[in-house]
Amino acid sequence: MEGTSLVTHMKLKRILRWGTRAILVALILTFLVGFIAYWRSTNDCDRKTGAPANPMKAIVHCEYGGPEVLTLVDVEKPVPTDNQVLVKVHAASLNPLDLTIRGPLLIRPILGMRKPKDTRLGVDYAGTVEAVGKNVTEFKPGDEVFGGKNGALAEYVCVLASRAVALKPANMTFEQAASVPVAAITALQGLRDKGKIKPGQKVLVNGASGGVGTFAVQIAKSFGTEVTGVCSTRNLEMVRSIGADHVIDYTKEDFTKTDQRYDLIYDLVGNHSFSERQRILNPNGICVMAGIGGAGWHDGSAGRLLGELNAYVGSWFVSQKFITYIANLNEADLTILADLMRDGKMTPVIDRTYKLNKTPDALRYLETGHARGKVVVTVE
Repeated sequence: MEGTSLVTHMKLKRILRWGTRAILVALILTFLVGFIAYWRSTNDCDRKTGAPANPMKAIVHCEYGGPEVLTLVDVEKPVPTDNQVLVKVHAASLNPLDLTIRGPLLIRPILGMRKPKDTRLGVDYAGTVEAVGKNVTEFKPGDEVFGGKNGALAEYVCVLASRAVALKPANMTFEQAASVPVAAITALQGLRDKGKIKPGQKVLVNGASGGVGTFAVQIAKSFGTEVTGVCSTRNLEMVRSIGADHVIDYTKEDFTKTDQRYDLIYDLVGNHSFSERQRILNPNGICVMAGIGGAGWHDGSAGRLLGELNAYVGSWFVSQKFITYIANLNEADLTILADLMRDGKMTPVIDRTYKLNKTPDALRYLETGHARGKVVVTVE
Protein backbone atom coordinates (compact mmCIF):
# COMPACT_ATOMS: atom_id res chain seq x y z
CA MET A 1 0.00 0.00 0.00
CA GLU A 2 2.80 2.37 0.91
CA GLY A 3 4.51 1.61 -2.42
CA THR A 4 1.32 2.33 -4.33
CA SER A 5 0.83 5.63 -2.45
CA LEU A 6 4.42 6.62 -3.19
CA VAL A 7 3.96 5.93 -6.92
CA THR A 8 0.71 7.91 -6.96
CA HIS A 9 2.40 10.76 -5.10
CA MET A 10 5.25 10.83 -7.61
CA LYS A 11 2.80 10.88 -10.53
CA LEU A 12 0.93 13.78 -9.02
CA LYS A 13 4.16 15.69 -8.53
CA ARG A 14 5.12 15.13 -12.18
CA ILE A 15 1.65 16.22 -13.37
CA LEU A 16 1.80 19.35 -11.22
CA ARG A 17 5.33 20.12 -12.36
CA TRP A 18 4.56 19.73 -16.05
CA GLY A 19 1.21 21.46 -15.66
CA THR A 20 2.92 24.44 -14.02
CA ARG A 21 5.50 24.55 -16.80
CA ALA A 22 2.77 24.41 -19.48
CA ILE A 23 0.88 27.29 -17.84
CA LEU A 24 4.09 29.30 -17.58
CA VAL A 25 4.92 28.70 -21.25
CA ALA A 26 1.37 29.67 -22.25
CA LEU A 27 1.63 32.89 -20.24
CA ILE A 28 4.99 33.72 -21.79
CA LEU A 29 3.68 33.04 -25.31
CA THR A 30 0.59 35.15 -24.62
CA PHE A 31 2.78 37.98 -23.38
CA LEU A 32 5.06 37.71 -26.42
CA VAL A 33 2.15 37.68 -28.87
CA GLY A 34 0.60 40.68 -27.13
CA PHE A 35 3.95 42.48 -27.04
CA ILE A 36 4.56 41.84 -30.74
CA ALA A 37 0.98 42.90 -31.61
CA TYR A 38 1.45 46.05 -29.55
CA TRP A 39 4.61 47.16 -31.31
CA ARG A 40 3.49 46.03 -34.76
CA SER A 41 0.22 47.98 -34.55
CA THR A 42 0.19 50.69 -37.15
CA ASN A 43 -2.19 52.99 -39.03
CA ASP A 44 -2.55 55.17 -42.11
CA CYS A 45 -0.26 57.82 -40.67
CA ASP A 46 2.69 55.38 -40.79
CA ARG A 47 1.93 54.42 -44.38
CA LYS A 48 1.38 57.93 -45.73
CA THR A 49 3.38 58.64 -48.86
CA GLY A 50 3.22 61.98 -50.62
CA ALA A 51 0.38 64.45 -51.00
CA PRO A 52 -3.15 63.28 -51.90
CA ALA A 53 -3.96 63.43 -55.62
CA ASN A 54 -7.47 64.73 -54.92
CA PRO A 55 -7.32 66.26 -51.43
CA MET A 56 -10.01 67.13 -48.93
CA LYS A 57 -9.79 68.29 -45.31
CA ALA A 58 -10.41 65.82 -42.49
CA ILE A 59 -9.80 65.45 -38.77
CA VAL A 60 -7.38 62.63 -37.92
CA HIS A 61 -5.57 61.32 -34.83
CA CYS A 62 -2.42 59.30 -35.42
CA GLU A 63 -1.86 58.57 -31.71
CA TYR A 64 -3.96 58.04 -28.61
CA GLY A 65 -4.45 61.00 -26.31
CA GLY A 66 -6.68 63.94 -25.52
CA PRO A 67 -8.13 66.48 -27.96
CA GLU A 68 -4.62 67.81 -28.56
CA VAL A 69 -3.83 64.77 -30.76
CA LEU A 70 -6.45 65.83 -33.32
CA THR A 71 -5.18 67.51 -36.46
CA LEU A 72 -6.82 68.90 -39.60
CA VAL A 73 -5.01 67.51 -42.62
CA ASP A 74 -5.40 66.80 -46.32
CA VAL A 75 -6.51 63.25 -47.13
CA GLU A 76 -7.65 61.59 -50.33
CA LYS A 77 -11.22 62.48 -51.28
CA PRO A 78 -13.29 59.28 -51.44
CA VAL A 79 -14.80 57.98 -54.67
CA PRO A 80 -18.20 56.25 -54.48
CA THR A 81 -18.49 52.61 -55.53
CA ASP A 82 -21.48 51.35 -57.52
CA ASN A 83 -23.62 51.10 -54.34
CA GLN A 84 -22.41 54.22 -52.58
CA VAL A 85 -23.34 57.88 -52.28
CA LEU A 86 -20.77 60.69 -52.07
CA VAL A 87 -21.94 63.33 -49.61
CA LYS A 88 -20.52 66.82 -49.25
CA VAL A 89 -20.65 67.29 -45.47
CA HIS A 90 -22.07 70.58 -44.16
CA ALA A 91 -22.21 69.67 -40.47
CA ALA A 92 -21.19 66.87 -38.12
CA SER A 93 -21.70 66.29 -34.42
CA LEU A 94 -19.72 64.79 -31.57
CA ASN A 95 -20.65 61.91 -29.28
CA PRO A 96 -19.06 60.42 -26.14
CA LEU A 97 -17.97 57.62 -28.47
CA ASP A 98 -15.45 60.06 -29.97
CA LEU A 99 -13.64 60.16 -26.62
CA THR A 100 -12.17 56.77 -27.49
CA ILE A 101 -9.32 58.85 -28.95
CA ARG A 102 -7.86 58.43 -25.44
CA GLY A 103 -7.60 54.69 -26.10
CA PRO A 104 -9.38 53.11 -23.09
CA LEU A 105 -7.39 49.98 -22.20
CA LEU A 106 -10.54 47.91 -21.96
CA ILE A 107 -11.23 48.23 -25.69
CA ARG A 108 -7.74 48.69 -27.14
CA PRO A 109 -7.78 45.15 -28.56
CA ILE A 110 -10.55 46.45 -30.83
CA LEU A 111 -9.23 49.96 -31.45
CA GLY A 112 -5.55 49.04 -31.84
CA MET A 113 -3.07 48.22 -29.10
CA ARG A 114 -0.37 50.87 -29.51
CA LYS A 115 -1.99 53.14 -32.07
CA PRO A 116 -5.56 53.59 -33.30
CA LYS A 117 -6.26 51.44 -36.35
CA ASP A 118 -8.81 53.97 -37.62
CA THR A 119 -7.32 57.46 -37.59
CA ARG A 120 -10.51 59.24 -38.63
CA LEU A 121 -13.04 60.72 -36.21
CA GLY A 122 -16.77 61.36 -36.07
CA VAL A 123 -19.90 59.45 -37.12
CA ASP A 124 -22.85 61.86 -37.37
CA TYR A 125 -23.13 63.99 -40.50
CA ALA A 126 -25.57 65.97 -42.65
CA GLY A 127 -24.91 67.25 -46.12
CA THR A 128 -25.71 67.26 -49.83
CA VAL A 129 -25.37 64.32 -52.21
CA GLU A 130 -22.69 65.17 -54.78
CA ALA A 131 -22.54 61.89 -56.72
CA VAL A 132 -24.09 58.42 -56.68
CA GLY A 133 -22.93 55.00 -57.85
CA LYS A 134 -24.53 53.40 -60.90
CA ASN A 135 -26.65 51.02 -58.81
CA VAL A 136 -28.08 53.72 -56.53
CA THR A 137 -31.72 54.62 -57.12
CA GLU A 138 -32.75 55.93 -53.68
CA PHE A 139 -30.79 59.18 -53.91
CA LYS A 140 -29.70 61.67 -56.56
CA PRO A 141 -27.22 64.56 -56.68
CA GLY A 142 -28.57 67.56 -54.80
CA ASP A 143 -30.51 65.55 -52.20
CA GLU A 144 -30.05 66.78 -48.63
CA VAL A 145 -29.31 63.81 -46.37
CA PHE A 146 -28.14 62.88 -42.88
CA GLY A 147 -26.78 59.70 -41.35
CA GLY A 148 -23.87 57.92 -39.75
CA LYS A 149 -20.47 57.05 -41.19
CA ASN A 150 -17.04 56.66 -39.59
CA GLY A 151 -14.81 59.60 -40.46
CA ALA A 152 -17.68 62.09 -40.68
CA LEU A 153 -15.51 64.99 -39.48
CA ALA A 154 -14.38 65.74 -43.02
CA GLU A 155 -15.44 67.60 -46.14
CA TYR A 156 -16.80 64.42 -47.79
CA VAL A 157 -17.95 60.94 -46.85
CA CYS A 158 -18.90 57.93 -48.97
CA VAL A 159 -21.81 55.89 -47.58
CA LEU A 160 -23.70 52.80 -48.70
CA ALA A 161 -27.08 53.90 -50.03
CA SER A 162 -28.78 51.00 -48.24
CA ARG A 163 -27.26 51.66 -44.81
CA ALA A 164 -27.42 54.55 -42.35
CA VAL A 165 -28.47 57.45 -44.57
CA ALA A 166 -31.85 59.15 -45.01
CA LEU A 167 -33.35 62.29 -46.51
CA LYS A 168 -33.09 65.34 -44.27
CA PRO A 169 -36.41 66.90 -43.26
CA ALA A 170 -36.84 70.26 -44.99
CA ASN A 171 -37.74 71.95 -41.70
CA MET A 172 -34.40 71.01 -40.11
CA THR A 173 -31.05 72.73 -40.65
CA PHE A 174 -27.95 70.73 -41.50
CA GLU A 175 -26.68 71.40 -37.97
CA GLN A 176 -29.87 70.03 -36.42
CA ALA A 177 -29.94 66.96 -38.66
CA ALA A 178 -26.26 66.23 -37.99
CA SER A 179 -26.93 66.09 -34.26
CA VAL A 180 -29.43 63.24 -34.62
CA PRO A 181 -28.01 59.87 -35.79
CA VAL A 182 -26.08 58.25 -32.92
CA ALA A 183 -27.79 60.00 -30.00
CA ALA A 184 -31.38 59.80 -31.22
CA ILE A 185 -31.10 56.22 -32.47
CA THR A 186 -29.59 55.27 -29.11
CA ALA A 187 -32.62 56.81 -27.39
CA LEU A 188 -35.16 55.31 -29.80
CA GLN A 189 -33.82 51.76 -29.66
CA GLY A 190 -33.34 51.90 -25.89
CA LEU A 191 -36.88 53.07 -25.20
CA ARG A 192 -38.73 51.14 -27.91
CA ASP A 193 -36.75 47.89 -28.29
CA LYS A 194 -35.24 47.39 -24.83
CA GLY A 195 -37.64 49.35 -22.65
CA LYS A 196 -40.80 48.12 -24.42
CA ILE A 197 -42.28 51.58 -23.93
CA LYS A 198 -46.09 51.86 -24.05
CA PRO A 199 -48.60 54.73 -23.96
CA GLY A 200 -49.65 55.77 -20.47
CA GLN A 201 -46.49 54.55 -18.75
CA LYS A 202 -44.48 56.60 -16.26
CA VAL A 203 -40.97 57.04 -17.63
CA LEU A 204 -37.93 58.55 -15.89
CA VAL A 205 -34.92 59.80 -17.90
CA ASN A 206 -31.81 60.15 -15.76
CA GLY A 207 -29.48 62.51 -17.63
CA ALA A 208 -32.28 64.30 -19.47
CA SER A 209 -30.24 67.33 -20.54
CA GLY A 210 -27.47 65.58 -22.48
CA GLY A 211 -27.21 64.59 -26.12
CA VAL A 212 -29.07 61.30 -25.78
CA GLY A 213 -31.23 62.50 -22.91
CA THR A 214 -32.83 65.41 -24.79
CA PHE A 215 -33.86 63.02 -27.55
CA ALA A 216 -35.05 60.42 -25.03
CA VAL A 217 -37.43 62.90 -23.38
CA GLN A 218 -39.01 63.85 -26.72
CA ILE A 219 -39.18 60.30 -28.08
CA ALA A 220 -40.76 59.05 -24.84
CA LYS A 221 -43.38 61.82 -25.11
CA SER A 222 -44.11 60.82 -28.72
CA PHE A 223 -45.14 57.39 -27.38
CA GLY A 224 -47.76 59.04 -25.15
CA THR A 225 -46.02 58.53 -21.81
CA GLU A 226 -45.67 60.67 -18.68
CA VAL A 227 -42.02 61.72 -18.57
CA THR A 228 -39.88 62.81 -15.63
CA GLY A 229 -36.49 64.26 -16.46
CA VAL A 230 -33.54 64.35 -14.04
CA CYS A 231 -30.96 67.09 -14.59
CA SER A 232 -29.08 69.92 -12.87
CA THR A 233 -30.57 73.25 -11.79
CA ARG A 234 -29.43 75.19 -14.86
CA ASN A 235 -31.13 72.73 -17.21
CA LEU A 236 -34.56 72.45 -15.56
CA GLU A 237 -36.33 74.91 -17.85
CA MET A 238 -34.74 73.49 -20.98
CA VAL A 239 -35.87 69.96 -20.10
CA ARG A 240 -39.39 71.26 -19.42
CA SER A 241 -39.36 73.08 -22.76
CA ILE A 242 -38.77 69.86 -24.72
CA GLY A 243 -41.79 68.16 -23.18
CA ALA A 244 -40.92 66.68 -19.77
CA ASP A 245 -44.03 66.55 -17.56
CA HIS A 246 -41.92 66.67 -14.39
CA VAL A 247 -38.31 67.61 -13.68
CA ILE A 248 -36.09 66.66 -10.74
CA ASP A 249 -33.04 68.70 -9.79
CA TYR A 250 -30.51 66.07 -8.79
CA THR A 251 -28.49 68.65 -6.85
CA LYS A 252 -31.43 69.07 -4.47
CA GLU A 253 -33.36 65.81 -4.60
CA ASP A 254 -32.50 62.12 -4.97
CA PHE A 255 -35.08 60.56 -7.31
CA THR A 256 -34.54 57.14 -5.72
CA LYS A 257 -35.75 58.44 -2.35
CA THR A 258 -39.20 59.63 -3.45
CA ASP A 259 -42.50 57.74 -3.27
CA GLN A 260 -42.93 57.86 -7.06
CA ARG A 261 -42.71 54.57 -8.97
CA TYR A 262 -41.88 54.16 -12.65
CA ASP A 263 -42.62 51.61 -15.36
CA LEU A 264 -39.42 52.47 -17.20
CA ILE A 265 -36.15 54.10 -16.14
CA TYR A 266 -33.88 55.21 -18.97
CA ASP A 267 -30.57 55.70 -17.18
CA LEU A 268 -27.75 57.57 -18.91
CA VAL A 269 -25.79 58.30 -15.74
CA GLY A 270 -25.62 55.11 -13.68
CA ASN A 271 -24.98 56.97 -10.43
CA HIS A 272 -27.29 54.82 -8.30
CA SER A 273 -27.06 51.25 -7.12
CA PHE A 274 -29.11 48.32 -8.32
CA SER A 275 -31.18 48.27 -5.14
CA GLU A 276 -31.88 52.03 -5.24
CA ARG A 277 -33.21 51.87 -8.77
CA GLN A 278 -35.07 48.63 -8.16
CA ARG A 279 -36.97 50.26 -5.29
CA ILE A 280 -38.59 52.87 -7.54
CA LEU A 281 -39.45 50.47 -10.36
CA ASN A 282 -42.90 48.94 -10.57
CA PRO A 283 -42.96 45.13 -10.10
CA ASN A 284 -42.51 44.42 -13.81
CA GLY A 285 -40.61 47.62 -14.59
CA ILE A 286 -37.52 47.89 -16.80
CA CYS A 287 -34.33 49.89 -16.29
CA VAL A 288 -32.47 50.48 -19.55
CA MET A 289 -28.83 51.34 -18.87
CA ALA A 290 -27.62 53.34 -21.85
CA GLY A 291 -24.46 55.05 -20.61
CA ILE A 292 -22.14 52.16 -21.58
CA GLY A 293 -22.21 51.05 -25.19
CA GLY A 294 -25.41 52.91 -25.94
CA ALA A 295 -24.03 56.33 -25.32
CA GLY A 296 -20.31 55.78 -25.57
CA TRP A 297 -17.13 55.59 -23.51
CA HIS A 298 -15.81 58.18 -21.11
CA ASP A 299 -13.59 58.51 -18.04
CA GLY A 300 -14.60 56.01 -15.38
CA SER A 301 -16.25 53.69 -17.88
CA ALA A 302 -14.58 50.56 -16.45
CA GLY A 303 -16.03 51.12 -12.98
CA ARG A 304 -19.35 52.11 -14.47
CA LEU A 305 -19.40 48.95 -16.58
CA LEU A 306 -18.86 46.76 -13.51
CA GLY A 307 -21.71 48.52 -11.70
CA GLU A 308 -24.11 48.02 -14.60
CA LEU A 309 -23.01 44.40 -14.98
CA ASN A 310 -23.84 43.88 -11.32
CA ALA A 311 -27.30 45.37 -11.90
CA TYR A 312 -27.84 43.21 -14.99
CA VAL A 313 -26.98 40.02 -13.11
CA GLY A 314 -28.97 41.13 -10.06
CA SER A 315 -32.10 41.49 -12.18
CA TRP A 316 -32.04 37.75 -12.92
CA PHE A 317 -33.39 37.16 -9.44
CA VAL A 318 -36.16 39.79 -9.31
CA SER A 319 -39.23 40.64 -11.38
CA GLN A 320 -37.76 43.91 -12.68
CA LYS A 321 -35.29 43.87 -15.56
CA PHE A 322 -32.03 45.80 -15.96
CA ILE A 323 -30.85 45.86 -19.57
CA THR A 324 -27.86 47.31 -21.42
CA TYR A 325 -27.32 47.38 -25.19
CA ILE A 326 -25.40 48.75 -28.15
CA ALA A 327 -27.27 50.93 -30.62
CA ASN A 328 -27.39 50.01 -34.30
CA LEU A 329 -27.39 52.70 -36.97
CA ASN A 330 -29.84 51.86 -39.78
CA GLU A 331 -31.88 53.60 -42.44
CA ALA A 332 -35.29 52.49 -41.11
CA ASP A 333 -34.80 54.14 -37.72
CA LEU A 334 -33.26 57.26 -39.27
CA THR A 335 -36.43 57.58 -41.36
CA ILE A 336 -38.58 57.27 -38.22
CA LEU A 337 -36.54 60.03 -36.58
CA ALA A 338 -36.85 62.18 -39.70
CA ASP A 339 -40.64 61.79 -39.52
CA LEU A 340 -40.63 62.84 -35.85
CA MET A 341 -38.68 65.98 -36.74
CA ARG A 342 -40.86 66.69 -39.77
CA ASP A 343 -43.98 66.42 -37.60
CA GLY A 344 -42.57 68.71 -34.91
CA LYS A 345 -42.44 65.94 -32.28
CA MET A 346 -38.65 66.06 -31.94
CA THR A 347 -36.38 69.09 -32.23
CA PRO A 348 -32.63 68.67 -31.64
CA VAL A 349 -31.11 70.73 -28.83
CA ILE A 350 -27.74 72.22 -29.83
CA ASP A 351 -25.52 73.68 -27.13
CA ARG A 352 -22.50 74.94 -29.06
CA THR A 353 -21.27 75.00 -32.65
CA TYR A 354 -17.61 74.95 -33.70
CA LYS A 355 -15.81 75.14 -37.06
CA LEU A 356 -13.96 72.07 -38.33
CA ASN A 357 -10.54 73.45 -37.44
CA LYS A 358 -11.78 73.95 -33.86
CA THR A 359 -12.77 70.31 -33.36
CA PRO A 360 -10.25 69.85 -30.50
CA ASP A 361 -11.99 72.68 -28.60
CA ALA A 362 -15.38 71.10 -29.31
CA LEU A 363 -14.21 67.75 -27.93
CA ARG A 364 -12.73 69.42 -24.85
CA TYR A 365 -16.11 70.96 -24.14
CA LEU A 366 -17.92 67.67 -24.65
CA GLU A 367 -15.45 66.00 -22.31
CA THR A 368 -16.46 68.31 -19.44
CA GLY A 369 -19.77 66.45 -19.29
CA HIS A 370 -21.76 69.68 -19.06
CA ALA A 371 -22.99 70.03 -22.65
CA ARG A 372 -26.75 70.68 -22.95
CA GLY A 373 -27.92 68.65 -25.90
CA LYS A 374 -25.44 68.29 -28.74
CA VAL A 375 -22.10 69.79 -29.75
CA VAL A 376 -21.96 70.39 -33.51
CA VAL A 377 -19.09 71.01 -35.95
CA THR A 378 -19.73 72.94 -39.15
CA VAL A 379 -17.74 72.02 -42.27
CA GLU A 380 -17.06 74.83 -44.73
